[in-house]
Parts: sequence; structure tokens; C-alpha cells
Amino acid sequence: MTWLDKLERRFGFLGIPGLIRIVIGFTALVYVLVYLNRGFESLLTLDPALILRGQVWRLVTYIFIPQTFSPLWVLLALWFLWFIGEGLERAWGPFRLTLYFVVGMIGTTVAAFFFGSNFSNGMLITSLFFAFARFYPDEVIYILFILPVKIKWLAWIYAAFLMLGFFVGPNSYRAALLAAFANYFIFFGPE
Repeated sequence: MTWLDKLERRFGFLGIPGLIRIVIGFTALVYVLVYLNRGFESLLTLDPALILRGQVWRLVTYIFIPQTFSPLWVLLALWFLWFIGEGLERAWGPFRLTLYFVVGMIGTTVAAFFFGSNFSNGMLITSLFFAFARFYPDEVIYILFILPVKIKWLAWIYAAFLMLGFFVGPNSYRAALLAAFANYFIFFGPE
């Protein structure tokens, strides 16, 4: 019995069924609110200085900020997040997916406080993609709805870009990458 099995047996009731659907719903709501009032986004970012001044909601709300505000790209990003989230929930169940997500959030938050800068949810979502690629490497998606590509090849290409950024990017990028991928290393490292 692995440590994850023991945790699930003891704390399985804390798993949130449909967690990714909830994240998608709030992200869509944030998109609409930011579209109506562009300044709304600044109230949700992961800003350590403002959190220390009492704005504790920022510890959670940054995960709902879309990476882009183009309507088409937001729609595609939310669809893809739903696609990988449903796959991960099928493979792991609600508890492990919730734990994976929360560990990634904690890592991102700790890195933001360590560097004193704003971090986004981009790396956290990327870690979900890599977990999905680990479970479903031969799943095919169609780039631009035309070109069939297996998830494992997209993951390798994305990993190459992340490694390039790790070696040439600033320390804050390295910290964001390592922090958000802490969940991936914890869940898949021993294998």
C-alpha cells in the first residue's frame, strides 16, 4: 500500500468530485467579469504583499484567472482543461486529483512568497497536462482540428520548451516551474 493509498483511505472524503469543472466554471465567470471590468483581474492575482495585508482570498482566486482574454482561446483552453481534468479524475478519482491540484497550488504560492512576485496558474495547469500525458500517452488530439498528434509528443515538445526556459529564464521562472511541478514529482517521482 503506497502513501497515497493510505492518505486516500484516511482523508478520501476531502476529495472534490468535479474539481476541474468547478475551476472551469469559476474561470469562465472571471473571464466575463474581467471582460466587463478590466480592473477586476488585479483583485484576484497571487500578490504576496497584498496577501500579507489581509487579502487572503488571493491564495485561491489566482487559479481562476484565464491565461488569455481572447474569447476563442479562452474557450479552447477551458475545453482542453475539461478534457484533461475528466481524464485525470477517471484515472485517479476525486481525492488524488484534488490532492495533486492542491499540492501544485501550495508550491506555486510558496514560490510566489519566496520571490515576492506575482505568479499565475499557468504552470499548475501545465502540470495537469503532464499528468494526463502520463496516463494517456497515446490519446490523439487534433491541432487546429486537422493535424492528429499523440499527447506524448506534445508533452515532449512542451517539456523541451520548459527546459529551455528553465536554463535561460530568470530565477522566478525556475521557481514557478519547480513549485508548480512539485505535485508531478511527488506523484510520479518514485515510479
